[in-house]
Amino acid sequence: MLTTVAAVLIDGVSPFEFGVLCEVFGVDRAQDGVPPFDFRVCGENPGAPLRTSAGFRIIPSYGLEALHDADLVALPAAAIREDYPPAVLDALRAAHQRGATLLSVCSGAYVLGAAGLLDHRRCTTHWDYIDDFTHRFPLTKVDRDVLFVDEGTILTSAGTAAGIDACLHLVRRELGSAAANAIARKMVVAPHREGGQRQFIDLPVPDNPEASLQPLLSWMQENLSSQHSVAELAQWAHMSPRTLARRFTTEIGTTPHKWLTLQRILHARHLLEETALDIEEIAHETGMGNSALLRHHFRKTVGVTPKDYRAAFADRPASSPSSASDNE
Repeated sequence: MLTTVAAVLIDGVSPFEFGVLCEVFGVDRAQDGVPPFDFRVCGENPGAPLRTSAGFRIIPSYGLEALHDADLVALPAAAIREDYPPAVLDALRAAHQRGATLLSVCSGAYVLGAAGLLDHRRCTTHWDYIDDFTHRFPLTKVDRDVLFVDEGTILTSAGTAAGIDACLHLVRRELGSAAANAIARKMVVAPHREGGQRQFIDLPVPDNPEASLQPLLSWMQENLSSQHSVAELAQWAHMSPRTLARRFTTEIGTTPHKWLTLQRILHARHLLEETALDIEEIAHETGMGNSALLRHHFRKTVGVTPKDYRAAFADRPASSPSSASDNE
């Protein structure tokens, strides 16, 4: 039973991610049918102010001894550093050893990684940190596509809002859907989101002016709506198909077909965000041929359907003050 929650803060804590823990576990929602939590804000030195990433300070009321009987030990995001407080790492190891559940939000996974608790485990963190994270903790099994990972006694979540998803998932797992839905309604968030963090990842367009293929790459980007066979591309570049394939692998790191498909998905994302074109029209504009093929490749690359992506990211006029207040 999830009754006692200890949020562990370190210097450089991120207020939003800490606020997620406060909102889910620190607010009494008994009148909505949610069992109350004993919510403890903990630090290595109780009563000593800790700096936040936003410039103000937070004073934890509890020390690390408050973790001794906590059902859940939660780590909000904090500034990434080379070393983490040894006392905090020891307290996390002890909590895990006695069977407490551990939860990290965003870069909070670094603290679990530094404690060695993610070795040989599937986990995740913010997509922008993943390369650094895997370099620093090579024994981890990082899933860069998901919003959160539930490994039983250890849960890790991706960036910021994904912490809400992980917290609500944990409430649903431990207390049932009614409790999770009640909290989600009060927070005005979806109780469960589809897709992973691939939909939020910036997919940069390769740009290497020194590469011998750059003129071809530019031409392909300008003519995405046309169909291109490797033989035709090789003819345009004045080389054999075999030489073109070898150059692509050497300079771009992938095949002509895969590179072209990615550029079409990038363009489809732009059209979904900025235009009112329907899916069939976008399929034509991007050279995908038909909406079914677009949906297949879009979901495979981005993690959600074009329709769901547009619903989340389409450019819309700002809400009027009256409509905004209705949703608060």
